[in-house]
Amino acid sequence: MRLKRKDLLGIEDLTRDELELILSTAASFKEVSEREIKKVPTLRGKTVINLFYEPSTRTRTSFEIAAKRMSADAVNISVSTSSVVKGETLRDTARNLEAMRPDCIVVRHASSGTPHMLAGFVGCSVVNAGDGAHEHPSQALLDMLTVKEKKGTLAGLKIAIVGDIAHSRVARSNIYGFTKMGSEVTVAGPPTMLPAGIEKLGCKVTSNVEDALKGTDVIMMLRIQMERQSESFFPTVREYSRVYGLDETKLKRAKDDVIILHPGPINRGVEISSEVADGPYSLILDQVTNGVAVRMAIFYLLLGTAKEEQQIQAGKV
Repeated sequence: MRLKRKDLLGIEDLTRDELELILSTAASFKEVSEREIKKVPTLRGKTVINLFYEPSTRTRTSFEIAAKRMSADAVNISVSTSSVVKGETLRDTARNLEAMRPDCIVVRHASSGTPHMLAGFVGCSVVNAGDGAHEHPSQALLDMLTVKEKKGTLAGLKIAIVGDIAHSRVARSNIYGFTKMGSEVTVAGPPTMLPAGIEKLGCKVTSNVEDALKGTDVIMMLRIQMERQSESFFPTVREYSRVYGLDETKLKRAKDDVIILHPGPINRGVEISSEVADGPYSLILDQVTNGVAVRMAIFYLLLGTAKEEQQIQAGKV
């Protein structure tokens, strides 16, 4: 099967069947990264452009590695050294890139809705690698894959997402994704970081972290996104860490087999202690590993052909 859509712009508009398709496809691609030669010819001749208007380590590198492991050509554009600094508009950038005939543009931008607008300008596929505080679909998919691998299912799980909810595109995508798959999601953080109406996305809301952690199967800690804030939303970083940071004491309120996630980068000693981040319940590095497989699956499902699908099913790639 392929995704019956040109672009992957968010989790909100994906169906449960589409989510399951992406997750199962990603699971099948994990084996490629364990080979001595980490490459399959599935997307040979395809071209992927990574257009990142914001800094990124994990996401940008993961998309690049995913494309190369599928034998696609990956081109990275650094906005700081592109014509954008000369005043070129997004529309003109997009149309010039399309004139080079890429098959997919992966875009990250500080403004919400930018990938959706870009998708309207170009005929090739567009993948949202994070748009403002709106969505980060591939992050949610790798989070779901990580949890499903460990727990065997996503249905019936209690998920706590803690931290800077107001500025987090990761939180929104994960709320959409986990609730569609049957999980119960609670978001927690300072009242100033809990946006009005967030419960309409299908989650529970509390400013009491200990209540949110009680009996949870999965805890996802979020970084304070200072770069998206023009004012202070809490008294001090030390106070935030004391009340909302995850340490070994607060962790005891969760289930004995709880797992810890974090989209990165981590601010150690702020939203999460080093003991927890590096402890036995942490799957933070598993998330990074699964990110490559998920992005391979996204490229395959958007760009692959029927012949390649038959090869995947026959185990010939």
